[in-house]
Amino acid sequence: MSGARKTDVLVVGAGPTGLLAALSLSEAGLSVEVIDEEWRPAGHSYALALHPRSLELLDDLGLAQAAIAQGRKLESLTISSHEQDQPRLVRCQLVDRRFPFLLSLPQSALESLLAERLAKRGVRVHWSHRLAALEERLDTVTARVDRLEKESHGYGVAHGSWAVAETQAIQAGFVIGADGHRSLVRRALETSFEDVGPSQAFAIFECEAPGAGEEMQLVIGPDSVNALWPLPGGRGRWTLELTAPDVSSADRFKSRLTTMLGERYFPYVDEEQTRELLRARAPWFDKPAGGIGWSIEVRFERRLASSFGRGRAWLAGDAAHLTGPIGMQSMNAGLAEACDLAARIERIHGGRGLDLLDGYGGERRAGWEFQLGRRGGLRPRPSTRDFVAKDAARLLPCLPATGADLAPLAAQLELDVELG
Repeated sequence: MSGARKTDVLVVGAGPTGLLAALSLSEAGLSVEVIDEEWRPAGHSYALALHPRSLELLDDLGLAQAAIAQGRKLESLTISSHEQDQPRLVRCQLVDRRFPFLLSLPQSALESLLAERLAKRGVRVHWSHRLAALEERLDTVTARVDRLEKESHGYGVAHGSWAVAETQAIQAGFVIGADGHRSLVRRALETSFEDVGPSQAFAIFECEAPGAGEEMQLVIGPDSVNALWPLPGGRGRWTLELTAPDVSSADRFKSRLTTMLGERYFPYVDEEQTRELLRARAPWFDKPAGGIGWSIEVRFERRLASSFGRGRAWLAGDAAHLTGPIGMQSMNAGLAEACDLAARIERIHGGRGLDLLDGYGGERRAGWEFQLGRRGGLRPRPSTRDFVAKDAARLLPCLPATGADLAPLAAQLELDVELG
């Protein structure tokens, strides 16, 4: 093992949450190291939209306008139901004062903006670097990090595998685990990541949708909630909930799904089945899906870490919580968590006590207990439309907002936020 490098903060994970945490810390004058087990940034991802609060966070760093220039503004949310061939509809406006819209923006574009700004500040991502262990001390955390290299094997037909080329030590004042649902930071902390609700399966596909409008559309079915997110360039992404047996995360084979589309060994969605499913879910949608491109059938878990961290090592984003993809809640909450953690670490670096981070953990976990339906919920009023009232619980993870930002959207649906 080579001699330990020193840094104020080690960020594990170079997705949006990790990159925003690193940029916020660097802008505050702290030294940062960023590592990621992958060998390059992700291509397609499930996250593709920014909530108004996330745009405010980017604006504080001078990046909001660059993001808006690459994305598509969605100024409203439409929720519709279909019974006896008659659609029923309610529309909500986005009411944020600084950014009264959602921004449809691929995750890869957001990551590029953040990485470019970090590079200008002299911070680069160390790809193919995997966390191996953490050793916590009173005033530092020492991370053992494996640098991975690809090795070729075989005769005639070559194939490759990743091997440890070198093990390094990084001594950090703090560690932020933003390394996703398989978080190695969470495992190093021996923090459980338990199921807190039934998993859900979805067929997700992108297609040409030139007439989709400038709004996010939720479609409520008898046993499903589905969504259309318009994308830049006249395209859109449909997310269609599927009927699938629930199995525990411990017993699940992620490469094999049994859903209403049949038992599948590969994650790709058949194009004709996709069209039939869309016609069944939104029969009044008069814009047939054309030019279907990227598609996948995938199961999303509902999970919550038993703790968001301790001492000098803390979690943010999917490393700490998972939910369904429709409302883009997990990534946007992760961005807020990244900035919250960075601000608290900056204050501790300036002389405040570590109890500031205990507050972070308690507040964020309580928020996700609500968000995942473990306490409280959205409560109908006497005046609430019946199709909204009976599906209030299913709508909670589908609305494009988290925390205090849920209340303005819920009020337009005649729903009250009850924290429990």
